[in-house]
Amino acid sequence: MTTVAENLAAVRSRIAAACAGAGRDPREVRIVAVTKTHPAEVVAAAVAAGVDAIGENRVQEAAAKRPQVPATTPWHLVGPLQRNKAKLALELFDLIETVDRPELADRLETLLAAADRLLPVYIEVNVGGETQKSGVTPAHAASLVDHVLAHCPHLRLSGLMTVPPYDPDPRRSRPCFAALRTLAVDLTTRSAVPALELSMGMSEDFEVAVEEGATWVRLGRVLLGERRSTP
Repeated sequence: MTTVAENLAAVRSRIAAACAGAGRDPREVRIVAVTKTHPAEVVAAAVAAGVDAIGENRVQEAAAKRPQVPATTPWHLVGPLQRNKAKLALELFDLIETVDRPELADRLETLLAAADRLLPVYIEVNVGGETQKSGVTPAHAASLVDHVLAHCPHLRLSGLMTVPPYDPDPRRSRPCFAALRTLAVDLTTRSAVPALELSMGMSEDFEVAVEEGATWVRLGRVLLGERRSTP
């Protein structure tokens, strides 16, 4: 059985190859280890191996695990966030990747303003138009960006995130990744925001995402092995 460190080295090699094919610098691509259902000791192993961030899908799961893990690596929330869990989420996460509606942005702003804290956030975009998934539609992304910029000074808009429709052929995810990259360029030009990070690509399709401009890839199985049973 390979270790997390060995898996990470193999992933970085694959990222480097994808970057070479796309004319990119592999240092532009960072790795979120998505630790959903994995115990704290696996999270600690990912931190020791040198991942760039830890990603959790659920606030309550992060609350159980983060106190047991060395505080040397930032944590990203990569799953949907309910407004009633926003306060706890702010205690646990250094970046929230799933802001997808004005009401959530406003709730985060209220809490952050009271603490005089600035938080980097990404807008989650439902590029594939799947009704069962969270995320703002591409057509409404600009209005959400405008809302955050106008009304949420304690949110630092730093990137976009997407989860494409599942397909066993990773090449079919390419249009979604390309669409998010194009949207980021359009929003940067339209709203005069700094260049936006792109969080896209998972274990099955991260190389395609890198070829299309991903700056963060969210990797679970390829790094940590199959998920455990839900805690």
